[in-house]
Amino acid sequence: MEEEQKNNVVEEVKPQEQAAVVEEQTPAQQEAEVKEEEAPVQETAEQESAVEDAAQEETALTRESIIERLQEMVGDISIAKRPELESLKQAFYKLQRAAQDEQIAAFVAGGGTAEEFKPEPDPIEEQYRKLMNIIKEKKAAAQEALEIVQKENYKKKLELLDRFKALIEKANTEGASYNEFKALVQEWKEIKEVPADKANELWKSYQQYAEQFYDIQKLNNEFREYDFKKNMEAKIAICEEAEKLADDPDIVAAFRKLQKLHQEYRETGPVSKESREEIWNRFKAASTVINKRHQQHFEQLKEKEKENLDQKTVICELLEGIEYDKLTTFQSWNDKTQEVLALQKKWKDIGFAPAKQNQKIFERFRAACDAFFSRKGEFFKQAKTDMTANLEKKTALCEQAEALKESTDWKETADKMAELQKQWREIGPVQKKYTNSIWKRFIGACDYFYEQRDKNTSSKKREENTNLAAKKEILAKLKEFDADNLSDDDIQAIQQLVDEWNGIGFVPFKVKDKIAAQFKAAMEPFANMVSTRRGRPAQRGGAARETGSPREKLMRQYEQKKAELQTYENNLGFMNASSKAGNGFVDAIKAKIETLKQEADDLLAQIKSLDAEDSEN
Repeated sequence: MEEEQKNNVVEEVKPQEQAAVVEEQTPAQQEAEVKEEEAPVQETAEQESAVEDAAQEETALTRESIIERLQEMVGDISIAKRPELESLKQAFYKLQRAAQDEQIAAFVAGGGTAEEFKPEPDPIEEQYRKLMNIIKEKKAAAQEALEIVQKENYKKKLELLDRFKALIEKANTEGASYNEFKALVQEWKEIKEVPADKANELWKSYQQYAEQFYDIQKLNNEFREYDFKKNMEAKIAICEEAEKLADDPDIVAAFRKLQKLHQEYRETGPVSKESREEIWNRFKAASTVINKRHQQHFEQLKEKEKENLDQKTVICELLEGIEYDKLTTFQSWNDKTQEVLALQKKWKDIGFAPAKQNQKIFERFRAACDAFFSRKGEFFKQAKTDMTANLEKKTALCEQAEALKESTDWKETADKMAELQKQWREIGPVQKKYTNSIWKRFIGACDYFYEQRDKNTSSKKREENTNLAAKKEILAKLKEFDADNLSDDDIQAIQQLVDEWNGIGFVPFKVKDKIAAQFKAAMEPFANMVSTRRGRPAQRGGAARETGSPREKLMRQYEQKKAELQTYENNLGFMNASSKAGNGFVDAIKAKIETLKQEADDLLAQIKSLDAEDSEN
């Protein structure tokens, strides 16, 4: 029993074999610096682990899962560590901002503006803040209680150091048992938390007294050899565990396990002097492998964060480089909105940037997005005003078209309708709910006019074709007469055919001149024998036949000019506004119309002059 007690004492108090995680040191250096390096290494590991956990779990987190974790922390405040709390805070507000951005985008897409958007009260955010406040209060209370305990433990350890000192003095004079020393060691172990700034000071004093006690007691070689052997077996097992960690795919978990193995190694007692450096070098070599992998892992993580920063910077530049002066239509704004939403989605998929730049780059991104949706809101607001004015303008055009649709002045009205359609095209869009109805109203009036015109035009064309057929039939009959052998009945029949020809109305414009020339050629053999005016008797025997009075000739010429004029005007009316623009043929028709008008006016003046002379006689 006493031997086992001695073994326990050796395991607890001999610090010579304790070692730091990263530094390569001699056993003497290890003894002096182990406690000073232990705490910083563990703290760094905890912080880096929290960062790693946050990076791995960020994409899986939801606001609800964050609330559940905070509720767990409220139930057990000891698990509420600052790195995890900070990570949960960043994740929650990132999710919160993403949800709000989606609400704003939906609101703007529905016709609102970013400035008009007002978020609804969020019960999840309320619960989050409440839980965080509770955790903060509990942590503060726990910290206050811990500080009280630490101060009390500090006093207790100072008292124990005095007792160690007294025990050593006793050992120098009258001797002291291991049981007394072990009892003090056990008390020391049971006292845990002390103020951080006092820990090293206490540990060094404890080491000093423990070493003095061993020196005084001068343990026998047999006992020390047994103790060294037992400790060596334990440290070999620790080395084997550390060496296995080199194959662990989870480097962060391996690093955490290594910290525990260092704690075990530190708490394991010394080995023989000749084996001490060898076993330490073996453990140190295994630790170095894990430390290097862990360091490379975080270097890669930092490199990834730098790449993330570069990608996020590019997204910011794309948003800031939007050419707003080219976004002049609803479609262009909607297309650009889809691009912005795609960039926002890509931003969410990119991980954290380096901690120093993460918040700054997010604020830049948020500002660029806000600027876009603000400008879009302004455009849609102005567009609504413009569309209201456009509706008024198009309504006025509808009223004008409806007033013209019954007109039978085909040419002039067609020109006016074409002008109204041109004005319609120059007016911008109206609100979607009015687009179809206002267009149907306008095009309905236009279509009605053109349908009436086309019906009238079709009727005239049929009539002109009928007239052409009749005139061709007269030409065929004229060819049957022999000009050198005409009877009075033949002359009478020819005169009747001439009267029929004159009584037939218009023929299609394109054959008018041709059919007139054919008639003139057909009548040429009978020119001296047949009058072109019904009611005049024919003369024979070489005397020139009278073809009518001067007034009748003028009237026939006048009617012919009027007929030609009507034909030219009708054909001009059939042409639309676009075909008239810059068309030399149209210009020629217009010039012909003006000439015919002038000639008709001259003939009418001559007729009126003859009528005046007859009235005087």
